[in-house]
Amino acid sequence: AAKHLESGTKRVLISAPAKGDVPTFVMGVNHHAYNPATDLIISNASCTTNCLAPIAKVLLDNFGIEEGLMTTVHAATATQPVVDGPSKKDWRGGRSALQNIIPASTGAAKAVALCLPELKNKLTGMAFRVPVADVSVVDLT
Repeated sequence: AAKHLESGTKRVLISAPAKGDVPTFVMGVNHHAYNPATDLIISNASCTTNCLAPIAKVLLDNFGIEEGLMTTVHAATATQPVVDGPSKKDWRGGRSALQNIIPASTGAAKAVALCLPELKNKLTGMAFRVPVADVSVVDLT
């Protein structure tokens, strides 16, 4: 992202959880902390994090959170094969996205701590990739 700034871009928005010291902002959660004068590279986390973080904030602000388990049912993505075949990551990842519900890992539970630091190491999560073109859901227990 820094190379974009070096080439003349004024600001960079990363639409995934960022690595390093890039600040993460989620609307309704911590967007008020955004400083346009200093935050030239920012992350908006992931679609799942944008779903989970507002729920977690409401629970955190009103009741507190000791620990939590997040489950997401997520539409298939472009990284999944449409027919069965080998996967670099694991056997499950090689199954056809068009015909299977595939358990997968997710970084959304950890990414929530990037915008709600109070939740660091308090949430864990898992994902299921399902054979639909669009739509996802998050459950927080």
